[in-house]
Amino acid sequence: MQKVGYLKSIHMKIVFIYILLIIIAMQIIGLYFVRELEQTLRGNFQTSISDRVGLLEFSAREEIIKVRNEEDLTVQQSLRSILYGLDSYDIKEVRVIDANYQILATSDISNQSIVGQRSMDESVKLSITAATLQENISIDSETRDRIWILATPIIYQGEVIGSLYIESNIENVFGQMNEINGILAGGTAVALAITIILGVLIAQTITRPISDMRKQAQAMAKGNFSRKVRVYGNDEIGQLAIAFNHLTNRLQEAQSTTEAERRKLASVLANMTDGVIATDRKGRVILINDPAIRLLRIPREMVLNRPIISVLGIDSAHSFEDLIHLKESMNLDLSTQERPFILRTNFSVIQKETGFVNGLIAVLHDNTEQEKIDIERREFVANVSHELRTPLTTMSSYLEALADGAWKDDEIAPTFLQVTQTETQRMIRLVNDLLQLSKMDSRDYDLNREIVNFNQFFNRIIDRFELSKSQHVTFHRMLSDTAYYVDIDTDKLTQVMDNIISNAMKYSPDGGNIRFGVAVQENMITVMISDEGMGIPPENVNRIFDRFYRVDRARARSMGGTGLGLAIAREMIEAHGGRIWAESEEGYGTTIFFTLKVEMGEEGEWD
Repeated sequence: MQKVGYLKSIHMKIVFIYILLIIIAMQIIGLYFVRELEQTLRGNFQTSISDRVGLLEFSAREEIIKVRNEEDLTVQQSLRSILYGLDSYDIKEVRVIDANYQILATSDISNQSIVGQRSMDESVKLSITAATLQENISIDSETRDRIWILATPIIYQGEVIGSLYIESNIENVFGQMNEINGILAGGTAVALAITIILGVLIAQTITRPISDMRKQAQAMAKGNFSRKVRVYGNDEIGQLAIAFNHLTNRLQEAQSTTEAERRKLASVLANMTDGVIATDRKGRVILINDPAIRLLRIPREMVLNRPIISVLGIDSAHSFEDLIHLKESMNLDLSTQERPFILRTNFSVIQKETGFVNGLIAVLHDNTEQEKIDIERREFVANVSHELRTPLTTMSSYLEALADGAWKDDEIAPTFLQVTQTETQRMIRLVNDLLQLSKMDSRDYDLNREIVNFNQFFNRIIDRFELSKSQHVTFHRMLSDTAYYVDIDTDKLTQVMDNIISNAMKYSPDGGNIRFGVAVQENMITVMISDEGMGIPPENVNRIFDRFYRVDRARARSMGGTGLGLAIAREMIEAHGGRIWAESEEGYGTTIFFTLKVEMGEEGEWD
């Protein structure tokens, strides 16, 4: 087991959390204390200034409204004497402005040049025009200290007669706040140092029993169950140590039980016929029998001690826990391009009465043939349903129209009845083809064989189509005069050729050619029927003999047919001991080949 670094240990985490909580608590207390103290100091400062402003405002008002004689001092002189008598460390400058924004006096001896000038300060203008107190904090352009500017209107008998402008040095308040913050930061540092020492001591009381349990767990992993964890107290950690010691005893018992169960399981698996894979409680393969090796086609050494989900190739979609809770069987598709291969896998959990999972058993069964049958059955039912629903829907529509009165129309009624009759014949052909295929599948039929001259037989079928066909295609016969005799059921082989030639005519373009040929090699005769139709894509050529399969479904249905003609042809040719296949090039036509066994030559001698 990898050793845990000190910085990543729970010891360090407890100390870190303890320190973090103290920091957060002190920060919250400090922020609240500093905020309240700042508000108090600023409030006291502003109250002190406001009290003196009241006295100044009263004195300035009295001097402004005073009726003066020639021997009396002017307003500017009286106000200057009042302001010069103002001696305050907090107040930087006081100005008296009349209602016309003219500065009457200032307390700043070095700034007497502004007396008599017009005041441009916005707070003064607002205090005079709005008759309200104006205040704000700004920065002194020379000292860069914060100053509190106060502009209060001078009102006499409800009329604003001037404004008192005061700049006070509020930087002292913020200086006091900085000193207090420094004291608070120093106290926080001392508190953190004490907190770290206490945190280390407290964390050791928690981590020491946990460290002992870690060492015991490492010993248990090596199979040593004799060591016990020391109990340091009766708190939660002590209870955990007691429970851990109890767990050690139970694990020792469980190990013995698991070994006995493993031997039983190995005996059962070794005598089963299906493929069986057994795992441990972590999902690793501990046992696999020979049938499973053959089904999975992998060496035994590549399976043992590997996760079962990797062995079965389902690790991307499932976890071992998913397999434990899986109630139904699972199909594993191990098919290749050469052959399909599907395994049905059933999973069974091995567990004790308490519910403790000891492992998993997977039973593998080759289900390839059953899956193919099920797929063919579903496709067959879907195709039959579709082929029957199409004519039935058409017939229903036309019959409803006739029932609604269309039968009275001499022009429409015959057309509707003809369509209904055509769709009925289509369903009859489909049912007959299905019955014929059903008989051939169950081998419930007999071939009425007779020996015939194949070339003559072939020519008669071609003649029949040539007499009844439209003039949009041309027949070309490539048949020799040599007589080859075959033992066939003429009715069934006639149906085969009818199906093939009908398809060739159906898909041939106007002016196209259909070619017929016969070749003999050894004792087999090969029959060829070729058209110049649309052709078949290479990936679909081998499927045209499947039941209901159509390369172009929409076009094929519009041309009629049940989709069973070539399937019936294949069954009948194979019943005669021959083989049927197709060759096609998309856009250039299709050629159907089938073979039959030659029975005798021209002279009547048996081959």
